[in-house]
Amino acid sequence: MLNYSIFVVDDEEFIRDAVVMNLPGYRVRALASAEEALEALEEETPDLILLDIGLPGMDGVEALGRIKKLHPQMLFIMITAYEDVNTVVSAMKHGVYDYVVKPLHMDSLKATIDNALESIRLRKEVKALQERCLTDNLPYMVAESHEIQGVMDLVQRVAQSPDAPVLILGETGTGKELIAAAVHYQSPLHRGPLVALNCAALPKDLIESELFGYEPGAFSGAKAGGKKGLVEQASGGTLFLDEVGDLPPEAQAKLLRFLDSGQYYKIGATRPAKARVRVVAATNQDLERLVEEGSFRRDLYFRLGVIKVEVPSLNRRPEDVLPIARHFLVEMAHKYHKHFTGFTPEAKDLLTSRHYQGNVRELKGLVERGVLVGSGPLLGAEEMGLNQEALEAPGKGGPSLPPLEAQGMDLGQTLEQVERDYLGRALELAQGNETKAAQLVGMNYHTFRYRKKKLLDGEEE
Repeated sequence: MLNYSIFVVDDEEFIRDAVVMNLPGYRVRALASAEEALEALEEETPDLILLDIGLPGMDGVEALGRIKKLHPQMLFIMITAYEDVNTVVSAMKHGVYDYVVKPLHMDSLKATIDNALESIRLRKEVKALQERCLTDNLPYMVAESHEIQGVMDLVQRVAQSPDAPVLILGETGTGKELIAAAVHYQSPLHRGPLVALNCAALPKDLIESELFGYEPGAFSGAKAGGKKGLVEQASGGTLFLDEVGDLPPEAQAKLLRFLDSGQYYKIGATRPAKARVRVVAATNQDLERLVEEGSFRRDLYFRLGVIKVEVPSLNRRPEDVLPIARHFLVEMAHKYHKHFTGFTPEAKDLLTSRHYQGNVRELKGLVERGVLVGSGPLLGAEEMGLNQEALEAPGKGGPSLPPLEAQGMDLGQTLEQVERDYLGRALELAQGNETKAAQLVGMNYHTFRYRKKKLLDGEEE
């Protein structure tokens, strides 16, 4: 039996004592007036209140209204000395669970209380299941680096506003959709729907009808019953527009109108519809460049970018590589029913020294491949295909740097200036890939990165 707490509020002492005696196993608090009950509520919130209607001073109906304002979900069983139908009906309109009539029959009262408490138990169980379901579906992003921790802190703050649009910027594969989900699930709209549209995945002439829907007979081939658009489907929640830079001009204009007014027109409609929706957009494109080129509306760019969240590439946060890889290892081992406990030392070295063009998505693919072909318990570089691409040593068919003199470098310069020029040439030849540049000069990746930051970027580590 759950340890339920019950208040019994009645001015007759023998009734209070009888209720206390007949409810063993429950925590029952006996109170003689509504005023005492209100004071007790400042110390404790019971699961159920037995409340006499005919109390001296503040009567039970007035007390009911005041307590309901403080605790809207509180359950009440009203007690009345006679069947005053009007009073009972008035009390029931406030959401009273049931009522009993004096003189009290304890068996009947106990049955009513048990039913009320069972209702409470079921309500708590449903709430716990809803919360667990919500928690289980929360987006998970490994956030060990300062860069991504800063992003998640910003997301937590901006999510509290249910209306301000959010624009997520970042390279392909950095997890922009996870950030969008985090904004939704941490916002006041988290119990509403999260609806997503990849603007690059649909033909441009279909995006408008997908977003806003259409009326019956709006065009040739339209469904007889019309179509509900994603804006309508997302009402009370969040609409995530991925690859928003690919929106065609007409859809951009209608999206801007919706953001400004909360109203939109279905195709073929003569009257506007309304929806309360938070819009979160994402792109890997340079929207400012698209604005200058005239392919993206400047006013829409500023409207979407009220709050900008920039997601750093995986190459900018190498300390996250192994934690993310371990997360994917657990996920994939569970998915394919295999047993893996970690990575081999060689695999760790190659994972952390790799330059990821596809960011987190690329890392996930490597781990999934390894789990599929490997047998465990440690996942090796060969199983992930890493040693096939393992960085070639200088002089084995890959590009290399000629001697310093042949590059026209003045050996009379300070060693620091020579090294600065040398690392710069390596980066040029490797097209900015730090891993390849480190190989070209025969340095360990981490050493190369440290020297680059110190000499080329002017940073101290």
